[in-house]
Amino acid sequence: MRRTPVARQGVSLQVQVYAIRNTKGEIQMKYPQHPKRDEAAYITIVEGPPPEFMEVDTDWTDSVAEGPFPAIVAKCETRTLNGEALVERCRQAWQERRPARLDFPQSDGERGELEIVAARWEQVPEGQKLVLWVKVEDFEVVEEDDLEY
Repeated sequence: MRRTPVARQGVSLQVQVYAIRNTKGEIQMKYPQHPKRDEAAYITIVEGPPPEFMEVDTDWTDSVAEGPFPAIVAKCETRTLNGEALVERCRQAWQERRPARLDFPQSDGERGELEIVAARWEQVPEGQKLVLWVKVEDFEVVEEDDLEY
């Protein structure tokens, strides 16, 4: 017996169809993939110094760093003109199962790129601040004695 979902009055029903098969089991129509499925949503730091990444060690960051390769979650903060729109860009990408990435300048003049795993913005006296948590494969620990003042 085959069960079919029935929408009752006042109840909305969403069904996602991935493929339709004929009676022989052959696929007749595939559900189209999202056109931007493989495109990452980028947040780019255009000017200013390279961001400072601070290692974060909490339960929730450990869970988002899980994967086939060991990773560390680091946090960086940067000023922005429209933090709400940047966080929304990440949220929409994640909702569409696309990655969100941070493109930033490095101290050697090259560009760096890291995966964003969480984002938040907040209003501060100077304007808006964007807080990003990124996945880092390796993390260089700088001791207080090694810092130049």
